[in-house]
Amino acid sequence: MKRQVGYLVVVAPALAGALSVTSVAASHNQPSERATASEPRERSGVGVPASERVGGSGGAKPPGLTRREFIRGGVTAFTFSFAAPAFLSDLARAQGSSRRNLVVLYLSGGNDTLSMVIPYTDAQYYARRPVLGIPAANVLQIGTDRGGSALGLNPRLSGLKTIFDAGRLALVQRTGYENSSRSHFQGTDVWSTANTNNTQGPGWLGRYLDTIPSPVDPLIGWSTTRDVPHLLQANRVGVAAIPSVSGYAFSSPNSGAEAVFARQSATRIASHVPVDMPHLAFVNGTAQQAFATLDRVAQVGTYQPAVKYPNNGLGQALQAVAGAMVTGVGTRVFFVQTGGYDTHSGQNTNQANGAYAQLMGTLNDGLLAFYNDLTRQGLFGDTMILQFSEFGRRINENASAGTDHGAASVMFVMGGAVRGGIYGTAPNLRIAADNPTLENGGQDVHYETDFRAVYAKAIDSWLGGDSVQVLGGDFRAGAPNII
Repeated sequence: MKRQVGYLVVVAPALAGALSVTSVAASHNQPSERATASEPRERSGVGVPASERVGGSGGAKPPGLTRREFIRGGVTAFTFSFAAPAFLSDLARAQGSSRRNLVVLYLSGGNDTLSMVIPYTDAQYYARRPVLGIPAANVLQIGTDRGGSALGLNPRLSGLKTIFDAGRLALVQRTGYENSSRSHFQGTDVWSTANTNNTQGPGWLGRYLDTIPSPVDPLIGWSTTRDVPHLLQANRVGVAAIPSVSGYAFSSPNSGAEAVFARQSATRIASHVPVDMPHLAFVNGTAQQAFATLDRVAQVGTYQPAVKYPNNGLGQALQAVAGAMVTGVGTRVFFVQTGGYDTHSGQNTNQANGAYAQLMGTLNDGLLAFYNDLTRQGLFGDTMILQFSEFGRRINENASAGTDHGAASVMFVMGGAVRGGIYGTAPNLRIAADNPTLENGGQDVHYETDFRAVYAKAIDSWLGGDSVQVLGGDFRAGAPNII
């Protein structure tokens, strides 16, 4: 039988960011070069239980290797295609726990937290939102904050209410920073780098990753998105971007025994790491790590969860995360994103099939399944979910029954070691010059807790890192006592 000769495609993680290189041995054709709230309102039973990178997206590269040098050198007669964000890492070594997991959940678009955590006794809430205001009778009451404001969750968050009642959900009100950006791009960069002045560098969790001693498992982190978010970019370490477990595989034009032979051949080729060709050594070393992760990721595809997850993007991403935890493939840090939160029009908070109600339903159902699954698997105590969005939204509803870009937001943290409760104080929605809880002429919510203080708590108390080093400043004094 004639063996087919062709390119071998490896879709796998690497320490290279998003890298796709095609060349032929002995060919030197050069493609174009584009290529302050520290304590919650306490609840009974709440406590603590037990520069230029190849690919341009923040992965590691050999010292001194530029994109141009990489392209000039050529590689061997096969193709590598990598989708690898540069983000997170080794919770496994974090202060005495070998099984801790961190899941970062990003609500993309700017979440309207006044429709998620509702100050249902504030008359100004209903005066300023005559259409979008959620009736007091419908909210899921969760108690009062330390300022005396009565609060309730969106009626679609019944699952999160159960987790809150169990003492494992912390709501941190009015998180943000001074002079908050209303731009999606700038706002996301600020939250991603934890730097309000210079957002050009690696992400804050990427910087944490860079502090992990070598060797770092190439599957220590897992992003469930296709592209690398800024938050995950590092200088030296990258993690795998695996939006689909089934699609994460070695691909060959051959089948059966020939496909096995093709993978073995590619693995042998990648095992050669020439010291005199750093660009090729980089690619081959990266490929070795990619091959090493394929079989482990395949195990996740066999996972049978203890509960049924929703058949949507968020639900399936969380099921993959749970599968990676339960099957023990070595991943300790995960990134999950769900979108649709840029609700300028037709927000329809009080309609069962309204846009925001559906967002809350998706969020609730996915997280509840994740919580129940990990609880039954005995892993929830080793897991933390940290949620953020790039900004909150304006207090007044607009003429299109939506809300425009605002400032401070609400972060929530969920996990088996989380001190659940309400942290910080709700804004007073009365427009007045002497109201410190509002800004922009009373149109937006002013921050009370610097978002970097929440990051600092996660770095120091969960990741076991040094938040001062990672964040480039000391935000510990304002950190809420969520762990």
